Amino acid sequence: MTLTDFARRVTDSGTCTVTGSGAAGPDAGAAPGAAGQAPAPAPAPAPAPAPVAGADAAVSRAVGREADGLAVASFVLGLVGLLVFNVLLGPTAIVMALLALARRTRRRGRALLGLALGVADLVVLAVLVTGNGAVAWDFGG
Repeated sequence: MTLTDFARRVTDSGTCTVTGSGAAGPDAGAAPGAAGQAPAPAPAPAPAPAPVAGADAAVSRAVGREADGLAVASFVLGLVGLLVFNVLLGPTAIVMALLALARRTRRRGRALLGLALGVADLVVLAVLVTGNGAVAWDFGG
């Protein structure tokens, strides 16, 4: 057994396994195949797990898509909140817009519009509450 076979066996299995009759005999330092011994076959190394190409890019694309969706959703909720359910849709639009901006959306303008519309929802709510004491539109007299 040569030193490279020993090192290979130690690194492959994690333990030192010495086999063969020449391991501790007088021929311990001899080359493999000397004195009529056949060289021991080297164990095949275990295949390393292959890295997934583009895994980081796929994750960043998914996060980017999610952030873009948050920006669009905040814009739509802020717009709808001007007409109905502004007490609920305004703060939701603000939170979604802030999340989209924090996740670096590519639709930054839409997220900023969603933020502005969410704040406008809360302003409309405050005007409605102070004006007529109700949290509803009153088109009639």
